Amino acid sequence: MDSTRETLLKELVKQKRWSYRDFVRTFEGAADRIGARGLTISEVTFRRWTAGKMRRRPNADACRVLEAMFGVPAADLFKASSSEVSPPTLNLEAEIEMTARDAQNQAGEAASASISDTVVEQLRDDVHALARTYHTRPPFEILCAARDLREQAEHCRSRTQVPVQQQDLLILAGQTCAILATAAFDLGSLDNATRLARSAALYGETARFDPLRGFAGGTLAYIAYFSGRPSEAVRLARQAAMLPGLGDVAHRRLAAIEARAYAHLGDTRSAQRALSLSTDGGNGVVDELHDQVGGEFGFSAERLAMSNGTTCLLLGDGQNAEAAAQHALDLVSAKVLTARSLAIMGGAAADLAAARLIRDDLDGASEALTKVLEVPSDQRATGLLLRARQVRRSLTGSRYQHTPLAGEMGEQLEDFVRVAQHQNSSSAGALEF
Repeated sequence: MDSTRETLLKELVKQKRWSYRDFVRTFEGAADRIGARGLTISEVTFRRWTAGKMRRRPNADACRVLEAMFGVPAADLFKASSSEVSPPTLNLEAEIEMTARDAQNQAGEAASASISDTVVEQLRDDVHALARTYHTRPPFEILCAARDLREQAEHCRSRTQVPVQQQDLLILAGQTCAILATAAFDLGSLDNATRLARSAALYGETARFDPLRGFAGGTLAYIAYFSGRPSEAVRLARQAAMLPGLGDVAHRRLAAIEARAYAHLGDTRSAQRALSLSTDGGNGVVDELHDQVGGEFGFSAERLAMSNGTTCLLLGDGQNAEAAAQHALDLVSAKVLTARSLAIMGGAAADLAAARLIRDDLDGASEALTKVLEVPSDQRATGLLLRARQVRRSLTGSRYQHTPLAGEMGEQLEDFVRVAQHQNSSSAGALEF
């Protein structure tokens, strides 16, 4: 059996236009039918069988499978096709039966390559609940929970070939990356926050889900701003705003980020224009992320007021800064205790203190500072720490050099920042992104 001439087996495989994958699938199906379940062959063996390089026939089980496949004795299959052996006549019923069994097996494989819709629904609920409770929990706790949910989404995605489920899971994985980016930013890990926000944007692009791309673009913009790149922040915010499918909330968020960056650049006219856009009533347009999920993906009225208050401070507009900061605090205080964002309360209170210092109201600044100091150390995010440092710098001027109250406030702020920085650096270092 050392001939290298074309065998009958190879001739039959050619007639059927089978690749190795076609052959092995049919071989395994025939093996199941004759009680040899689990029997298969490698591609190397397939090539050797069809090349006529066999020194001996395959084992008895393989021969029985081949005979079931072709209706020809195994010995004849390995003879040269030019010999006296003739190809078998077409057995129409057998061909139909084989086709039907193959279709049944492949349909079963497709059915097994899916997951229950209930699993996807539960994962969606968990991701959205995390986004909606973000402002009431420490960033490190959010980071751990979002990491677990992202891994679940990817695990589920590897188990399904159903297009709708793949689409849903891509979006959910992207949303967890967006939450991770915000948590990493709040913990002061700006490089990792950038990487995670870009991953979220890529998920959004792959899933053709523009609201996620818009949110991630805004996140990249404010990371650029806090990294000392305000011109890049403007570009990223404007680029995100051009995406289709964004609702009014998304546009307000991007305009507020743009206004802050312009203010940092000293471009008062552009900053005022963006501020006006951020408070515009909009056209009643909503999207599936910023509005329907909301939470950290939204942009609440108190967050908008706090952000715009900071912008006014950068513009040197103490009066409007104080009004906006007070408005943000009033909005937070109007909520039930469990729904209040300590980060927004602290940030707005810090801005209120800074605005009062502009008009030399040290007692009023001290009063505002009490709400800043109430924020627990594990919820002192990057934005709040930056505001606290700015207030501390305002207290170091010559006008307060010999004022005991200013000195006391400065010491409190130094401790406030130092404790939070130590805790945040320890938390961010506990995870690899």
